[in-house]
Amino acid sequence: MNDKNFYRTAESVSPKHPDKLCDQISDAILDAYFAQDPAARVAAETCGGHGVVFVTGEITSTAEDVDIEQIVHRIAGDDVEVHTKIVKQSPEIAQGVDTGGAGDQGIMIGYATDETPELLPREVVLARRLNQAIYAKYPFDGKTQVTLDPKGNVDSIVASFQNVSRADLETFVRAWLAEQGIADKKVKLHLNPAGDWSQGGFEADTGLTGRKLVVDNYGPRIPIGGGCFSGKDPSKVDRSAAYMARRVAVDYLRERKAHEVFVRLAYAIGVAEPLEATVIIDGVAETIDDKYDLTPNGIIKTLDLRRPIYEPTARYGHFGEGFDWDK
Repeated sequence: MNDKNFYRTAESVSPKHPDKLCDQISDAILDAYFAQDPAARVAAETCGGHGVVFVTGEITSTAEDVDIEQIVHRIAGDDVEVHTKIVKQSPEIAQGVDTGGAGDQGIMIGYATDETPELLPREVVLARRLNQAIYAKYPFDGKTQVTLDPKGNVDSIVASFQNVSRADLETFVRAWLAEQGIADKKVKLHLNPAGDWSQGGFEADTGLTGRKLVVDNYGPRIPIGGGCFSGKDPSKVDRSAAYMARRVAVDYLRERKAHEVFVRLAYAIGVAEPLEATVIIDGVAETIDDKYDLTPNGIIKTLDLRRPIYEPTARYGHFGEGFDWDK
């Protein structure tokens, strides 16, 4: 994508943001089932806010003592009221997955760039690292946003965090910029721009699993397939094939010494082989090497995805955080 003459912006949200609380609950439920039953079929959706958390979805598993209410309380606090409605996976969906087919149709995008050590766009990395730094000191609900100018310099920063004053936030952000070697004199700062605030998380707003898809992926410059990751076992290619697309993109970036790699995969429900397997290397498209097994079962085996590894992915993005598909 030729965007060198444009501004570039990305945001990040803290783990106490209501949408991220829901993502973490959904993935913690998945992990709990996988800890007992690696063959579990899980699709857990969470909606929470204002003292109530709803967990619904389809789960087929031999696990017998997964305490969903305890998981919700661990992540969202003891004061929330928990309601659950869990049923088994539809047999009409299961019949396509049982034979090794994809759990749904869909398009998955993988991406890698040499712009940063994380192989992510620089604005994404800066917004996320600033958020992580603030959250380490102020572990509350919050958001950050970074805009780069056409030359790649930091033009502006937005940071809104619960339970920290604007003055303290400014001191922190300016110190962080200095640590990054970024001169802050020309950086426009918008810190708690609506005023200081103390009510956050589920007390202030509702959250929903899968509502921070661009934050979970590669930022707004990079297209996404549109499917949510959290709460889904890897028979759902929304998740597993997106992880594999990232692995393929990283491999091609390194092997071809490229600047930017896009990967596109597409699937039909109940069909194992992808309908599209395209890699675009610095603007030139080709078919992905057949050394990669891009069937759902092949992806699960390659990345060893039937493990309780998912709750950490729901905190700060599914790529660029050292997960196996990033390596």
